[in-house]
Amino acid sequence: MKHSQLAPLPNDLPFRIVSKTIGQGAYACIKRACPLQSDTPVFAVKFIHKDYAARHGRITSKQLQMEVALHKHVGRHNNIIYFYETGEDECWRWIAMELAEGGDLFDKIEADEGVGEDIAHVYFAQLVNAVGYMHSKGVAHRDIKPENILLSRDGNLKIADFGLATLYEYRGEKKLSTTLCGSPPYIAPEVVRCSSRGKSKGDGYRADLVDIWSCGVVLFVLLVGNTPWDSPTDESYEFVEYVKTNSKPSDELWERLPPTALSLLRGMMKIDSAKRFSMEDVRRHPWFTRSNPYMSADNKLSNPINLATTMFESLHIDFTKIPLPRSSQAVSATETETMDIDGSRSDIRPKFSSTQPENPVEDTLDWDGPPRLTSHFAFSQPKSMDTDQVMLLNERLSEDPSMSQFSSTPSVPLSRTQNAQNFQDIVPASRLTRFASSWPLGLLVPRVCEALQLLHVPASPTSSEFAESILIRIRTQDDRKCPLHGNIIIESITDGHAEVEFVKVKGDPLEWRRFFKKVTVLCKDAVFKPDT
Repeated sequence: MKHSQLAPLPNDLPFRIVSKTIGQGAYACIKRACPLQSDTPVFAVKFIHKDYAARHGRITSKQLQMEVALHKHVGRHNNIIYFYETGEDECWRWIAMELAEGGDLFDKIEADEGVGEDIAHVYFAQLVNAVGYMHSKGVAHRDIKPENILLSRDGNLKIADFGLATLYEYRGEKKLSTTLCGSPPYIAPEVVRCSSRGKSKGDGYRADLVDIWSCGVVLFVLLVGNTPWDSPTDESYEFVEYVKTNSKPSDELWERLPPTALSLLRGMMKIDSAKRFSMEDVRRHPWFTRSNPYMSADNKLSNPINLATTMFESLHIDFTKIPLPRSSQAVSATETETMDIDGSRSDIRPKFSSTQPENPVEDTLDWDGPPRLTSHFAFSQPKSMDTDQVMLLNERLSEDPSMSQFSSTPSVPLSRTQNAQNFQDIVPASRLTRFASSWPLGLLVPRVCEALQLLHVPASPTSSEFAESILIRIRTQDDRKCPLHGNIIIESITDGHAEVEFVKVKGDPLEWRRFFKKVTVLCKDAVFKPDT
């Protein structure tokens, strides 16, 4: 079912749509657009089907208006997705906003490894500056997590999604929140305790201090490549130990943290929010004020090419580590859609996202097919190639920077760093969760399906009209029991080459990369490796 069968998109828009759908959801789709009389700038527009949002997302018209109002109220900041304009007709509301061309920051960070201390410091500083600016406007985000942390074309951080934001201070008056919202690994413990659905409601929680806790968890993930716990509840052994040991657990992940950063994290993640660091405390901390070779005085990247090269070369897939499947990773679609804090699981379903929409509730709702941004290997070679053409294609694949993660020693080609002018010349805007293969589709598709079955993830491939593209919809849970949804697109490039791309629709980008790595290792014989 196409969106046009629900209701045609508005035809009197003050801009031109210049792409098919690049993001999709149960009640929303995102497209690229540009001004009516110009090809620049290109920006993102989200179209929300209001009736579907109300029925499937429990999003009222008032909530949509609040999101738009707060996003607009925050205004312009280098590290926040900028709001342009909004409008609506009887069926649709649209929101035009800045396009984060660099994609997910955490798509470019190795799961279970993290990034170096300097790179973590750059992006943490930009995150704190953005959140601090929001707080100066009286707005708290309440959903700080990797899924909402994007990159600009030049590699600078951009916070997205004001769907759960709140105005906690207005004209000097502060109010407490009681809404349960956020993602379990990143929310502060008082959100669960004080929410209107919590067991001991209390007076509520301070939304600005909740943001500080979440920024601390993000810093933890930047440094070690994993979250400290599944959720800040008694159901999580790691969190219980963190509480019992007065923020000094013996867990291996905590021991990997640099001592000064550890001091900062303990201040930001105080269980008692009254004793938690304020934003001023964070900014005064020695780890925050440390010098950084990658950051300029105005908090932008001062050496984007070196930073991009270092970050890119940390991405590595170890084909010697065969992933062990979990006993019950997959969940039914019904289970995933109904899980929240009221149930037996600790999952908290985000209500709405202004940049990365929810996964479709009905698989029949197909927004122009799978959200594929580009054809990465759009070479001019014909489908049938001779030996020389095959060698040329292999050579070009070897030079593709995203292929280096499959090498025994990942590296960015010297020719690329010498000619690079900016961040995106090293780290492509395209997704890094993809691999190339010299196997024909007839062998490759069964191998991918077999890998998914070993991970207990159901796989039902469907082919395109010309059978040159295969789509596998993924509906599972990540290692933290949070929903993880997306598509695997297997497409023939030539008669002898194919591309397998993992396109996340919903979920933590770091968990999506972890899932991608597991499938890739299980398909290792089929994966193109530059150094073999």
